[in-house]
Amino acid sequence: MRTMQKRRVCILLPNKQHLECTVGVRARGHEVRNTVLKHFGVSELQVFGLAVLRDNEYLFLDLEQRLKKYFGKTWNRGSLRVPFVLFLRVQYYVESGRLILSSKVLQLYYAELRQKVLRSQSRHQEALFFQLAASALQAEVGDLEQRDGTEVEGEEKRQERKHRHYFLPEDYFPSWLIKRRGRDFLLQQCPVLHVELRGLSRSQAILQFLKDASSLQDGPITLYRMRQEKKELRSSILLGVASKGVHIYQEVEGKHCLLYDFSWTDIDRFTFQGSRFEIAAVGSLCLPKLVYYTPSAFHSKHVLRHLSDSHRLSISTREAVRYVQQLEDMQACQFYKEAYICDTTRLTRRLQSSSLTSSTSDCSAAVETTTAWFREEEEDEEEEDKVYVTEFELCVDEPEEVFVDDPAEVSWLAELLHGAPVDEPLVLPSSYWTAVTMEMKQVLRRRSADEGVSVD
Repeated sequence: MRTMQKRRVCILLPNKQHLECTVGVRARGHEVRNTVLKHFGVSELQVFGLAVLRDNEYLFLDLEQRLKKYFGKTWNRGSLRVPFVLFLRVQYYVESGRLILSSKVLQLYYAELRQKVLRSQSRHQEALFFQLAASALQAEVGDLEQRDGTEVEGEEKRQERKHRHYFLPEDYFPSWLIKRRGRDFLLQQCPVLHVELRGLSRSQAILQFLKDASSLQDGPITLYRMRQEKKELRSSILLGVASKGVHIYQEVEGKHCLLYDFSWTDIDRFTFQGSRFEIAAVGSLCLPKLVYYTPSAFHSKHVLRHLSDSHRLSISTREAVRYVQQLEDMQACQFYKEAYICDTTRLTRRLQSSSLTSSTSDCSAAVETTTAWFREEEEDEEEEDKVYVTEFELCVDEPEEVFVDDPAEVSWLAELLHGAPVDEPLVLPSSYWTAVTMEMKQVLRRRSADEGVSVD
């Protein structure tokens, strides 16, 4: 009898591995999440969420809901023999890999972006794929040996063949690019870019890859299929949720044509009624209300939740993103190191109150939802046919809610400037942003007093 109350769940990971766990028939999503946390030895998943494949589309779980809600009647008929499948996927893309403090989470983030690059259809960004391939090779292969000019001709040819065949183009380039340029061209040109990254550490190469991947039109984005008309049989509209806002594409002959590119400040509100999904832009854009249709009210609810949480995250981390960008810009311009440290003092005060894993109750979004929509779902899936109306208004300029625990007295200046160490676990908690040590600040104050410069 006890066996009948158990279900087997398989979690597919971005690195092509999988986990399995056994949960009770009344289990909720957070129980599966705890299994993933325990496996990786981390306290938070940060940018990742658990997703279920429904109607050929990934939907992120509300972890407080029972798993039965996502697997329907098959959950009741399930057994320990056949597992129910969930996916660990990036739910919130970030503008800089430096914002992910856990090295293990960063590696998973890199693994998923690697796969998205291979599936990318951004054909107008061909040059970017060569940069991405070079960064990935530096991260995974390391330094490429350079030929010595004094080598004999036969040795030069041997080294050239070795360089050309140390990777498979299919592992680093989209299929359409291989078809367009040919394997020989890629094998010849990619090592030229790879060797230019000689000396770059694995963690630095990963951060460079993530930075370049964020520039892909269809890279760091989650797509949801929608229809233009309710009775259409085929979904030709794709709504993309990105870190900076929302993209609307139309699929034409297998290609994604960008129709609208909304930043969060461009959007007035999202509304859904059943499967009807509306997007209202701010009045200054003079755009009509966009109306699309999702496969079901169940889809609409989860898309809306993803939009509201993504917007909340964008607001809560915008100061961190801005200061990290300043540090990277200064580093690129080769300013003196004291400049980095001085800016870090103010940076970490902002980071301390920002979190990738803070709760969904944030001042940046107001979500009004009927009680029936979030109540415990003991009924069958017929509940989806009921009509619900929900509005999500974006209030971009409202102040952030601060989530502060006990900040760790650990300096992470080295990780911030030189990249998170991917090969070793970080000693920093991932549930909040840590601060630069007071000792460092005191040293800076003594230096700045001599120069007449304010540290703050």
